[in-house]
Amino acid sequence: MTPDNPLLLGGLCIVVAWLAKLWADDLRLHRSGGSRPTALPGAVPVGFLPIGIAVAGSLVLLGVETFGELSLGIAGEQSTVTWLFGLYTLAAAFGEELVFRGYFVVAHRGRAWLWVSVILFSLLFAVLHPFLWEWQGDGEGLVIHPDLKGAFSTAVVFVGSLWFYAVRFFSLNPNRSLLPSISAHLAKNLGVFLIKLLQGFVSGLW
Repeated sequence: MTPDNPLLLGGLCIVVAWLAKLWADDLRLHRSGGSRPTALPGAVPVGFLPIGIAVAGSLVLLGVETFGELSLGIAGEQSTVTWLFGLYTLAAAFGEELVFRGYFVVAHRGRAWLWVSVILFSLLFAVLHPFLWEWQGDGEGLVIHPDLKGAFSTAVVFVGSLWFYAVRFFSLNPNRSLLPSISAHLAKNLGVFLIKLLQGFVSGLW
């Protein structure tokens, strides 16, 4: 997703907000003792401990990412984003968790299938983030950027995805709630935006 298309970003935020509302409705229904066959995945409650562990792990990964960029001398190569794009990244934290950790996983065929699917879908999740590539609309189409910054950021996204899957399926989350994954992803994306803001890589409202 490029940070320079405000109509698309705003539209996606609205779509994700609608999905989040549906998911929250399912969560409230489950808390009241009800359920529905078509409930969205992971819309079940969980305690504060697994959420806290998920967020803490995500912040550790953010610290490693920030230190790594500074150590490799690539912190200055990051993209400049708008405040609207920052809002979109928070919405995307929910949307991506619903799709990947909610649907893109083989959860009922044993642990081997589970973790093979986690690795494969995490690779897909990382590659879909446009750090090593971009789509140019001037006739060039797909353009590959095999540089250090792109490779490092893609690797960070891959590891982050593994963590988001792990906190959905670890033993402290027996009902497989998506709340730990969503919370961890929100913390990560918010942290990335705040670091960009502090480093001067946020410019303009949209």
